[in-house]
Order: sequence, then C-alpha cells, then structure tokens
Amino acid sequence: MLGNTIGKNLRKLRMEKNMSQTYVAQKLFIQRQTLSAYERGKNTPDIYILMELARIYETSLDELIGNGRRE
Repeated sequence: MLGNTIGKNLRKLRMEKNMSQTYVAQKLFIQRQTLSAYERGKNTPDIYILMELARIYETSLDELIGNGRRE
C-alpha cells in the first residue's frame, strides 16, 4: 500500500535527521497528530506537504514516495 510506504519513508527520514514529530509538524504548520497519521500510513499527505517534507528532510520526492534508491 502506497500510504504505508510513504509513512515508513517519512518516519525513517525524520529519525535519520534526529527531528521530533513536534518540530516537523511546526515547520509544516500542522498538528503533530497529523504527521503521526502520515507516518503510520493512516493518511497520505498532499503534494504540497510532500514537497515541503522533501525540503525539510533534504531529499527528493521520489525518495519520499519510495521510488528513489537509497544506499
């Protein structure tokens, strides 16, 4: 399921950057619970949120959605 793939990638990237859910949610102007729902695959972020997450995590949209290869 695409939502689960995105969610796992979001959590992994956030953890790699040592960022809290609260910090990222504040950067996105969303509730921490909303970010948590994205990471758990309960909700899928829209393209604007994905673009901002890619900027925050310094990665590509492809990597966020699971199309990029990670070494």
